[in-house]
Amino acid sequence: MFVTPGYAEEVAPAAGATQTDAGASAHTSTGAEHGAKGVFPPFDSSSYPSQLLWLAITFGLFYLFLKNAVLPRVGGILEVRRDRIAGDLDQAARMKSEADAAVAAYEQELAEAKARANAIGQEARDAAKAEAEAKRKEVEAGLDQKLTTAEARIATIKANAMKEVGTIAEDTAAAIVQALGAGKVDKADIAAAVKAAGK
Repeated sequence: MFVTPGYAEEVAPAAGATQTDAGASAHTSTGAEHGAKGVFPPFDSSSYPSQLLWLAITFGLFYLFLKNAVLPRVGGILEVRRDRIAGDLDQAARMKSEADAAVAAYEQELAEAKARANAIGQEARDAAKAEAEAKRKEVEAGLDQKLTTAEARIATIKANAMKEVGTIAEDTAAAIVQALGAGKVDKADIAAAVKAAGK
């Protein structure tokens, strides 16, 4: 049952035949027997039970080998890869959240810096405006004081000039009257005439 019968049989050499003739005839006879059956040995139905038995044994051993040796290693590799991928995804999510937090902090600091810069600029503008206003008032006060002083001087000079004009006018009128030969003129009359003309 477990062993298939052999197809080659030794044939005894005929009497008077040499060894080479016996070998040639044996080869011819086995070839004839084999050719006579005309069936490829694995396809011979008489050897099916032993072939099926060895197929089952080989398949069972191969299945046990895969189950106990190969599949656990492949499963371990897949588990390691899955854990690594999950770890990488977790790390990427953590890094993304950290980057988002850093961007939010940066934008917050940028907004605060802009607000501080605007406040500082406004304070500088207000201070410059107040300083310019104070200087303008100071200059205006100085100009008003100079204007008042100048007006006072002009009034003094005008008053002095007016006094001198009256005296000059009196002297000039007296000289004209004497030149015209009207005789001696009273100074009081000339002063009164000049004052009347000035009004």
